Amino acid sequence: MRRFTALFDAIDGTTRTGDKVAALVAYFREAPAADAAWALWFLSGHRVKRAVPTARLREWTAEESGLPAWLVEESYHEVGDLAETAALLVRADGSDEDIPFERLVEERVLTLPTVGDEERRAIVTGTWQLLDARERLVYNKLVTGGFRVGVAALLVQRAVGEVAGLPPSTIAHRLMGDWAPTPDGWARLVAPDDTADDPSRPYPFMLAHPLEHELPALGAPGEWQVEWKWDGIRAQLIRRAGRVVLWSRGEESIAERFPEIAVAAQSLPDGTVLDGEVLAWRGDRPLPFAKLQRRIGRIAITAKVLADAPAVFLAYDLLEEAGADRRDDPLAERRARLEALLGGGRATLRLSPLVAHDDWEALPILMEESRDRGVEGFMLKRRDSPYRAGRRKGDWWKWKVDPFHVDAVLLYAQPGHGRRASLFTDYTFGVWHEGALVPIAKAYSGLTDAEIREVDAFVRRRTTERFGPVRAVQPELVFELAFEGIQASPRHKAGIALRFPRMARWRRDKPASEADTLEALRSLLATEKARG
Repeated sequence: MRRFTALFDAIDGTTRTGDKVAALVAYFREAPAADAAWALWFLSGHRVKRAVPTARLREWTAEESGLPAWLVEESYHEVGDLAETAALLVRADGSDEDIPFERLVEERVLTLPTVGDEERRAIVTGTWQLLDARERLVYNKLVTGGFRVGVAALLVQRAVGEVAGLPPSTIAHRLMGDWAPTPDGWARLVAPDDTADDPSRPYPFMLAHPLEHELPALGAPGEWQVEWKWDGIRAQLIRRAGRVVLWSRGEESIAERFPEIAVAAQSLPDGTVLDGEVLAWRGDRPLPFAKLQRRIGRIAITAKVLADAPAVFLAYDLLEEAGADRRDDPLAERRARLEALLGGGRATLRLSPLVAHDDWEALPILMEESRDRGVEGFMLKRRDSPYRAGRRKGDWWKWKVDPFHVDAVLLYAQPGHGRRASLFTDYTFGVWHEGALVPIAKAYSGLTDAEIREVDAFVRRRTTERFGPVRAVQPELVFELAFEGIQASPRHKAGIALRFPRMARWRRDKPASEADTLEALRSLLATEKARG
């Protein structure tokens, strides 16, 4: 645990990529396989679902620290992070015993949801007594599901690759699918030859960067393949060893939620892997993402659900053919093979159409049709590009339609996480309805560090009420929110939900009285429904 905490501190204490990688390499070289496997699992972005309710953590912190509950609560409001508050307030200096990280995770984190409240309390508070303040902070973040550290998955893969003497792309591929954080899993991961035969394993996804140039700067139009950018679930459809697996980009197996796709994929030749998009589809066009979203959280897929949001798999790349890895082939060749495979038309497995373009001037005109077509814009892919793991600049670009915008008033603020735990960075915004402001969205990205500090100072000066860590503020600041879509939502007081809201700019020129109205957003919703 001490070694893992030191790694956490080393990563958290620098912004230099080289220093982060060096700390990771040193850790993975020294740590036992069992510890390294769990460290990699957490550092790759996986989390244990909250094992301890926050109310209990507050209670136990008060009891162990000998402080009244109100003082623990006030401390939490000042610190902004419950895991850190508990780590600081609990009176314990730790012990000489250095708990193996694997044992701590398996015995003192994973077991918590399976035991009663008293035993859970005994495990957590007993662990606190064995750890120093920094170790307690890391432990608390693990048990609350709030473990985050400033390192990208690609850097972690790079470090493991350096330790193993393997390319980071190989590590990324071996981690895909059902990789287990065990000593055997670690051994297979860093082995010179990957002897594991897992027919369900997907490939690491290739991702695109937002377009940064004017189109002519890309070169000759004929060097580029242009596709519509679909608004669905990015996925890989795998047909191997007589099985069909559908992996989302989030590495979740979702075939059981889309049985019509799984059935249709049985007709594919064995040893086929397709990259594409799962979409709700009717007739000749996609349905709004909200329709697809209703299927994602369903456990039982009934006939009514299938009829209301029929799904298709729209394929745009061929990664494996007859068991042969095709990722190093040029895109143009992969596309030709994909067309040969899916040509002739299929109802559920469809070929994503290309956008014809003899010159760059035609694309901005077509871009104006994006919303009417139910797409987000264009994907621009270099025809000679291989399929690489992760996000690489130069080969694939995404050019999205301009987002929607609304001017909204800051209503509530609460502290952020990690380095921002002491600042109010997470905001709730509202618009006018019948003379009052009603909340419509939460957002936390889009401001500069200087603007965040300025808003933080405003929140502290203009707080009108407190609700735990959340503060209501005087409705004075107006921000322009950008968002990708809008849908009806009975779960929200305003009756609407915005998709991917973020702060586009601070409207210092506009008083709160001139912010937008709920009626305007409802009108936009009606327009989008008519399109869909």
